[in-house]
Amino acid sequence: MKKLVQATILKNECYIDGIFDMVLSAPEIAELAQPGQFLNLYTGKGEMLLPRPISLCEINPKKGTLRLLYQTAGKGTQYFSTLQKNDVIKVMGPLGNGFLTDKKWKKHILIGGGIGVPPLLELAKALQGEITVLIGAKSNPILIEEFEKTGAFVFVATDDGSHGVHGTVLDILKQNVPKGDMIYACGPKAMLKAVSDWAEQQKMPIQVSMEERMACGIGACVGCAVKIQKQGQTDWENLKVCKDGPVFWGNEVVWNE
Repeated sequence: MKKLVQATILKNECYIDGIFDMVLSAPEIAELAQPGQFLNLYTGKGEMLLPRPISLCEINPKKGTLRLLYQTAGKGTQYFSTLQKNDVIKVMGPLGNGFLTDKKWKKHILIGGGIGVPPLLELAKALQGEITVLIGAKSNPILIEEFEKTGAFVFVATDDGSHGVHGTVLDILKQNVPKGDMIYACGPKAMLKAVSDWAEQQKMPIQVSMEERMACGIGACVGCAVKIQKQGQTDWENLKVCKDGPVFWGNEVVWNE
């Protein structure tokens, strides 16, 4: 059940250029949130009326805190970056359907690209068994050490070759061919399509967290629709990323439109 609360900012600092690290005190949401879900953050400014959806990076129910890593991409997120410790912000959450987990899955492969990496950190902390994390970035990969602290095996690829493999996460997959009971991926659509195609070739199931522009964030509009073709069905349907997702099965997404 989602909650609309006034959350206190405990931290809001620049992580690396263009990416900010925010920690909120929101016990009512923290006790309900699951890996893969997101929040709606409101600016409270009339010219920026629509909320901004931001994925959950870490959840601490005991402390009642939520951590967000967000990229300053427009006026709304630029405004959030100016907020200070002890400022109060209106927040709704937890929203969406997160990643599915099962104790019978013993080997997990987590694949993140760009700002799609943060939602996988809380997932890595929640999973049991062997965890392999693949991080892709243009030049500055994020959260490497924090994933390593979970006990995960971490591999990195960068477009400019400054860290890890010179290339993409798909190049890591092709070089190492890891085996897993479940793949979880979050990042740009082109990356999700590529790793979903690879997963199908390897006959491994994959869950993908879709990134689409959202207006309401609660399923009231159709601004974030994605085409999904359920297994055994001959036709596709438009499902809402904010309400039906953001996590879907990779083999059910209609990638070629």
